[in-house]
Amino acid sequence: MLSQLGVEALPIRLPQELRQIDGLIIPGGESTTVAKLLADYHLMEPIRERARDGLPILGTCAGMILLARSVLNTPLEPLGVMDIEVRRNAFGRQADSFETDLSIPALGEEPFPGVFIRAPLLEKADHNVEILCHLSEGGKVAAREGRLLACAFHPELTSDLRFHRYFLDIVSDAAAKSNCR
Repeated sequence: MLSQLGVEALPIRLPQELRQIDGLIIPGGESTTVAKLLADYHLMEPIRERARDGLPILGTCAGMILLARSVLNTPLEPLGVMDIEVRRNAFGRQADSFETDLSIPALGEEPFPGVFIRAPLLEKADHNVEILCHLSEGGKVAAREGRLLACAFHPELTSDLRFHRYFLDIVSDAAAKSNCR
């Protein structure tokens, strides 16, 4: 998705590599495994520090779980940088995965294709968190808090670039503001 938008993506494996980036995407996957790898490679605290310093971060599916302050129904330690509470696997098992059109006003009027695979659900959000998208049944599935962006679905599994472009706009805005200092 990023290369289609003209942006070079760098894999982050070590804490010092975080200094080379203007934005971070924590992708979907198995949140317990990703959390374990972040801890094993000593990335938890450096990511927390960069988030506190204003690094734009996008978390999709498992990434949303990891950004959350608290996670229901799991013992995993999230990064805890976004004032949200999420529920893992809120829609059931792999067989319960689904696709649906989403209304995300921040992306324009055209529906966005939501791909939900063992997806989390945003249960609670602090007053400073902007809810970007609800399912038709009312469940919250995308949110923004400052430079932090989280979604329960997988925008990277579609051909629609708007969600990633929206994140890159946050990154560009952050870079412009840091250059003004």
